[in-house]
Amino acid sequence: MSRRYPPVSSKAPYLWHGGDYNPEQWSPEVWSEDFRLMQKAGITAATVGVFSWVSLQPAEDRFTFEWLDEVIDGLHAHGINVILATPSAAQPAWMSQAYPDVLRSDANGVRKQHGQRVNYCPNSPNYRRLSADMARRLAERYGQHPAVILWHVSNEYGSACYCDTCAGKFREWLQAKYGTLDELNARWWTRFWGHTYTAWDQIMPPRENAEFLTHGLNVDYFRFMSDSQLDCYRNERDALRAITPDIPITTNLMGAYKPLDYRRWAQELDVVSWDCYPNPNHAPADIAFLHDLTRGLKDGQPFLLMEQTPSSQNWQEINALKRPGVLRLWSYLAVAHGADSVLYFQWRRGRGGCEKLHGAVIEHAGREDTRVFREVSQLGAELHTLGDQVIGAAVDARVAILFDWDNWHALDDAIGPVRDKRYLDTVRKHYAAFYRKNITVDVVFADSDLSKYEIVVAPMLYMVKAETAQQIEAFVAKGGTFVTTYMSGLVDENDLAFENGYPGPLSKVLGVWVEEIDALYEDQTNTIIMADRSGAYPCRHIADVVHAETAQVLATFGSDFYAGMPAVTRNAYGNGAAYYIASDADPAFLDPFYRDVLQQKGIGAPLKTPSGVEVALRTQADKTIMFVLNHNPRAVTVDLGVVERRDLLTGDVVSGSVIVDGYGVHILS
Repeated sequence: MSRRYPPVSSKAPYLWHGGDYNPEQWSPEVWSEDFRLMQKAGITAATVGVFSWVSLQPAEDRFTFEWLDEVIDGLHAHGINVILATPSAAQPAWMSQAYPDVLRSDANGVRKQHGQRVNYCPNSPNYRRLSADMARRLAERYGQHPAVILWHVSNEYGSACYCDTCAGKFREWLQAKYGTLDELNARWWTRFWGHTYTAWDQIMPPRENAEFLTHGLNVDYFRFMSDSQLDCYRNERDALRAITPDIPITTNLMGAYKPLDYRRWAQELDVVSWDCYPNPNHAPADIAFLHDLTRGLKDGQPFLLMEQTPSSQNWQEINALKRPGVLRLWSYLAVAHGADSVLYFQWRRGRGGCEKLHGAVIEHAGREDTRVFREVSQLGAELHTLGDQVIGAAVDARVAILFDWDNWHALDDAIGPVRDKRYLDTVRKHYAAFYRKNITVDVVFADSDLSKYEIVVAPMLYMVKAETAQQIEAFVAKGGTFVTTYMSGLVDENDLAFENGYPGPLSKVLGVWVEEIDALYEDQTNTIIMADRSGAYPCRHIADVVHAETAQVLATFGSDFYAGMPAVTRNAYGNGAAYYIASDADPAFLDPFYRDVLQQKGIGAPLKTPSGVEVALRTQADKTIMFVLNHNPRAVTVDLGVVERRDLLTGDVVSGSVIVDGYGVHILS
């Protein structure tokens, strides 16, 4: 039975609507107008303080919270809750001047000058001291304010630092992990090129002007830097929690963002939140994948959509407007996949700086008679109508896609057989095959419990950790279906190739061994020919020369010296089965392949829909909520069947054939 998760804040037990607000850029007269317009647009939550450090602390010994007092009181008086941010993503100039160690160093170890944002060393003692002090002061001043419903720590953590401070902390991290230099040297295979370390202080970060070809070093520095920045988050979080234990705490993540391992981060967040900025021409499946990835970080707990643009971005090569209706559609796409909020960046468009042309609810004209304001207001009214009917509802899946940041980093770091490994693209390609069928998918990770699923897909699982291999083997033995692909089972968690060849510890469950890996040029293709002659499909990019041992050959390659050798195999193992796809197959192959795998498990879509129409479910113990999302610009007809459902937005009872407008949405219970 599906569970219902509690609301993020008991003060606001409904879908939040709002976004980033930067009042320090404006006068009190503008604040008053903003409060009025927020009320009119149905805004229920405003994120304030994100980049306000110098406005709150213009000097180390001087604090100016009075303006923030007025803003928070004004928002509260107008019925608007506050997501209060700590401002630590952009330290003041006085801090960089007084304490140069707070500044980040580039990949050559050269200290940067003050400017931009997230330009601090995560291991700087002064940065840690001053950011924790600011968090503590905010908690002391506003922790009991009735408007504050969530702490938002810093903003969009990212990038790496290569300074000497980080080098020293890295050595401490390595000593704690490996204990001895002998163990480290063995794990990193440092005898290659005579790179054996004979003293701890010889180890440096993988700087571009030094050693960056020891892959064990590289993957461990990635882990260390992710942990270092997570320690910055913990440093502020703990200061807040000590004073306000009842206010939940988060920071905004960025989807499939490689410099940080978000799976490790999620364990430290009360609720996961993320910033969604797809290209306007992005396929809906790509956006849905990122929502499912975010929901998976805390094993299915609903998340917060912390930022999205209400109209356009300004930092991509082409920044097209969201077409009329798309903001509403994509907002409900997030909710359908587990979001309990719809929030924007930004409320009011700033007049200067690099984001002055970034979309906002209120544009430079300051008017409310605009398309965007009308769409935001409509959405606000609808979210008010939904009330508490959706929040906390779970998303249940029988299919999972395995995604792993360590694997991604190591795979991209590998030199050969091709430069661009396309890990993220490949994962999304396999995910899209289920999305097109309206099959709900969970995104899981190397440490996830696989036992609740019937099908687990792990594309390009290059790095196989020991516990992951054990989980996969147990999953299949108990009756699960496992699917993996080329470039899987090559290295262990230290990026060392397996001594028994490929696919390493997956060999037994897959029933194959890989002799060679071929790289295909961009204009090259091969062909996957089904053994039963039911089809022939192009494949490209990478192809494995595979030998079937216990596996059944379902398809072979059509050309080159490995023509006739296995391209797709199925191995019966215990009560389950494991499939191996030996090349980068087109959707033309993946669609029928996964159709057959799903049919074998009796997994089907909740509704049959026209192309471009998505059906997604969120469930509670007593009801199922069905989202029907038309990603087409034109109206389509959808057959809901004979079951009567109530439209939560209109109150109408519907069944049978219904017309869904272009970019239209129905939310049915």
